[in-house]
Amino acid sequence: MLLNRSLLVLPLLAPALLACGESSGTSDPRAAGSSPSGTVQATRTADAVEEAGPQPRVAVSYDGGVLVLDPDSGEVLLEQPLDGYVRLNPAGDGRHAFVSAAGAFTALDLGSWTEAHGDHGHSWSSDPALSSFSVAAQEPGHAVAHDGLTTLFDDGTGVVTVVDPYRLAGGEDPVVETVELPEPHHGVAVRSAVGTLLHTVGDAESRSGVRVVTASGAELAASDECPGVHGEAFAGDVAVVGCEDGLLVVDGRTITKVDSPDAYGRIGNQAGHESSPFVLGDYKTDPDAELERPTRVAVVDTRDASLRLVELPASYSFRSLGRTPDGDGLVLGTDGALHVVDVRRGAVTRSIPVVDAWREPTAWQEPRPTLHVAGDTAYVTEPARDLLHVVDPASGEVAATHRLPHTPDEVVATEG
Repeated sequence: MLLNRSLLVLPLLAPALLACGESSGTSDPRAAGSSPSGTVQATRTADAVEEAGPQPRVAVSYDGGVLVLDPDSGEVLLEQPLDGYVRLNPAGDGRHAFVSAAGAFTALDLGSWTEAHGDHGHSWSSDPALSSFSVAAQEPGHAVAHDGLTTLFDDGTGVVTVVDPYRLAGGEDPVVETVELPEPHHGVAVRSAVGTLLHTVGDAESRSGVRVVTASGAELAASDECPGVHGEAFAGDVAVVGCEDGLLVVDGRTITKVDSPDAYGRIGNQAGHESSPFVLGDYKTDPDAELERPTRVAVVDTRDASLRLVELPASYSFRSLGRTPDGDGLVLGTDGALHVVDVRRGAVTRSIPVVDAWREPTAWQEPRPTLHVAGDTAYVTEPARDLLHVVDPASGEVAATHRLPHTPDEVVATEG
């Protein structure tokens, strides 16, 4: 049974937000009236400037903090020092990111957004800023944006915090609910707009499967057929979670196991697409490897729960997966190229040279070339040369390359 828990959240005060330059608006059309679970406040600070069109922004983590850049000019708009190992995840509202660092998830305002007004929008920009909204966490882990909500998972306590990101800009408390799982573990949870919660099952020693529960904790569906469960992605409203021997496809109350063709065929990281039934995943087959450098990816069709393996011309890392706007797969290879995978045919159709050839480091926290896709633009870091590349997958061109003041690690972008 899931237990309600008092909020592990620092106070969210509108005056503090205003002092930090927070303002409202989002590129999501729902923001013109209300978000999925609350009204978005239409307030702006004095530094907000109306722009001629959307202004993309990119957040890049480094050892000691986070940067926010203008990807068109390469100008550094914010350099924010932070303690601990810094990780980044999209907040889901098209404006904010969640920064996982020592002791908390904290909302980062990238400082650009578009307000929808019927058949058109108004684009605004302001100074990027680390907001005053934080969720305390012993071990801040996965942050998953889905269905207009963002679910934060504390690996150290098993506490799940559900946030409405559309409330961040307006000064409202964005916390929708908190839930404490029976056992803390390295896991993930996702809250749907209708109130159900999908969460992993495990403890400090092992992880075995997933459960789908109601807001009161009543179990709707469960599976223990997923050893080493890790990672999540969505094909529309259908969830996929990875296992050491395949994956689980979760469609409402129906959970279907998809077996890997190998006895050990681990799929631990996935990339989904809101309008494609296919999910792209990594694929490893050596349970004893200190670090396996795979050369195949998995393509899963959630309509019939089938799995196909695609051979690549190079290996890749867990930060190499993405999707094009039309749903094809993108894999950043150690040969330095961005490989386009036709997920319907299960084949590489094109390779776009972007960075120098590289080798994946043994420690997962060490920087390596990393891919993030926002809209029709792919962003690729090159830590060996402290560079950020802006790529147009449709044309196959590197549109811009910017030198960074620090060695980049993770990257998250918004369309503005």
